[in-house]
Amino acid sequence: MKKKTENALLGIFGLSLIATLGSLYFSEIRGFEPCEMCWYQRILMYPLVVIAGVAIYQKNGQIALTTLVFSTIGALTSGYHYAIQKIDFFGERAPECGLVSCTGEYINYLGFITIPFLALVAFLGIAVLSFIILKDIKEEKAS
Repeated sequence: MKKKTENALLGIFGLSLIATLGSLYFSEIRGFEPCEMCWYQRILMYPLVVIAGVAIYQKNGQIALTTLVFSTIGALTSGYHYAIQKIDFFGERAPECGLVSCTGEYINYLGFITIPFLALVAFLGIAVLSFIILKDIKEEKAS
């Protein structure tokens, strides 16, 4: 396995671990109750820590397709959640979201950084790294 692929797997593991620990910090330490959309994002992020950890241990870059699928769905979910929070058109038409409103913003750093934004950045980073791994695997097979 190429060093580039190993580093990308470490990046995926790092990003997913930081995102997982960050979400647990916000809910368990800061006491922010996650909304329904946040739970969907957690469902897609948390397994990536285990998947990437096992892939690093096994030196298996083939897992990149799985991480790409999880992160793409996660990015779409996070992007929609962010749109619900920041764009009136989406926020006014947002479905009811359980006990905690999906339009609520527990944090709003610099006027645009919210929890769904942080998740979106992590999912996009994982998707890019997954794509890099897939490209490397394709190049290895071609040569």
